[in-house]
Amino acid sequence: MNKLIPIGGLAVLSIALFLLFNPSSGPGQYDGFAQCLTEKNVKMYGAYWCSHCKNQKELFGSSFQYVQYVECDVNGQQSQACTQAGVAGYPTWIFPDGNKLAGEVPLEKLSAYSGCSLNANPTK
Repeated sequence: MNKLIPIGGLAVLSIALFLLFNPSSGPGQYDGFAQCLTEKNVKMYGAYWCSHCKNQKELFGSSFQYVQYVECDVNGQQSQACTQAGVAGYPTWIFPDGNKLAGEVPLEKLSAYSGCSLNANPTK
């Protein structure tokens, strides 16, 4: 029974350290940038199985939650929203003026096209 106390204490310490150093807790590095893209109605169209989409999402880290994302694969077929938007490949970024950027786009290029600063402060 005495062996359970150190193990229990180690478990509590491990959980505390995880919560303290978990990079997903707190604001993301690009929260303001992602929110600005959404405010300007810039959308990313992609598919859940697309490796390039996954890479694009990873550039944003936890801030991707603020990006307007449209899932194009619905039951193995392209969704009507993606067909109507003229999405031919994934990922595709579409701007309100109809301009498109296809493929994995560096955040600096998204910033230049959108006018949103990578260092924007979050609006929340």
